[in-house]
Amino acid sequence: MTWIYRNVIRPILFEQNSEAAHEWMLASLSWANRSPVLGDAIASLFESPNLPVDLFGLSFPNPVGLAAGMDKHATALPAWEGLGFGFAELGGVTWHSQEGNPQPRLFRAVDSEALINRMGFNNPGARKFAANLTEWESRGRWPNHPIAINLGKSKTTPLEQAPEDYAQSLHALWKYADFFVVNVSSPNTPNLRELQNPSALDEVLAAVQEANQQEASARAKRTKEQIVKNNKVSLRDSSHPKPILVKIAPDLPFEALDELLKITFKREIAGIVATNTTVTRPASNNADLQRVYGEEGGLSGRPLRERSTEVIRHLYRSSCGRLPIIGVGGVFNASDAWEKITAGASLVQVYTSLVYEGPGIAKKIVQGLRGLLTENGFKNLKEAVGTSSV
Repeated sequence: MTWIYRNVIRPILFEQNSEAAHEWMLASLSWANRSPVLGDAIASLFESPNLPVDLFGLSFPNPVGLAAGMDKHATALPAWEGLGFGFAELGGVTWHSQEGNPQPRLFRAVDSEALINRMGFNNPGARKFAANLTEWESRGRWPNHPIAINLGKSKTTPLEQAPEDYAQSLHALWKYADFFVVNVSSPNTPNLRELQNPSALDEVLAAVQEANQQEASARAKRTKEQIVKNNKVSLRDSSHPKPILVKIAPDLPFEALDELLKITFKREIAGIVATNTTVTRPASNNADLQRVYGEEGGLSGRPLRERSTEVIRHLYRSSCGRLPIIGVGGVFNASDAWEKITAGASLVQVYTSLVYEGPGIAKKIVQGLRGLLTENGFKNLKEAVGTSSV
């Protein structure tokens, strides 16, 4: 299927504007997965083998997840399980609906298998996003793997009001997510990355954790019985606070990462997503690449792989392996995923490689990881985490 995608389907898609192709793909997946029969047919082609990971009190059928930014509206919620992913991170979602930045805002750097985006958190807002999730649930199409929701700051919200903005979104979406990711690292919302400064981040995380506890307490009052879907997979109906993670930029110096770690421990953050897109650009003599690299926005894909792994390794060493990491950035194959896992990531995510490699990417990576575990004499993935960073 990868060959067919790369040589037949991808050339057709790449004739279209990047965002138009993206929206067509999401609409097609949404349509197909409204039918259990079609959904099952897709899963029969792309379902990944089991490679379970237990993390955050959740059970992941495999460690390969969909990164945020791919499904900003929960348009294709059931599709990601059918495509073999072990979890999916939806959004980013902001409290207020917003159209994002003017188009065009998504660009392919084909020769380097990269993307540049300046989408700007285009999304329907937290309340409409919740309604979209409710619709999928009412159709009986809720996936069996964990669902994360990525929270961003509304563009119109001043930085000093960011804590309340994030907290409002969490209140609206709390019951739908197995865990949340606080995004303070997108380069496409003005001044957002200033929220990675220790004092600002501390205020945001304090507000989010307070809202998290309030929702958990309210749930406990409504029921005395904790309901955990399938006894392991989902905390959606639990009366416990949800795991909160923070997504960070790859452009932070190591000293800033160490300061950030102090805040995450102080606020009992469950983990780090490393990393978001980068505002730096690799050197190139290729005129086509130089033209695309000249676009403003965050770069993802193969050129980000090495730096995101460096950040993962530093975080793992600095935290002595105590803070779980989700590795994202340039994961195109099992070797890339293995590099991040052995550097310190417990899970990985893909985005750009789905665009370039097609719908079989998760299955291909999981199959490869199973082989690498056997080859290296590990019984499970947990044993491999951080082994190259010790």
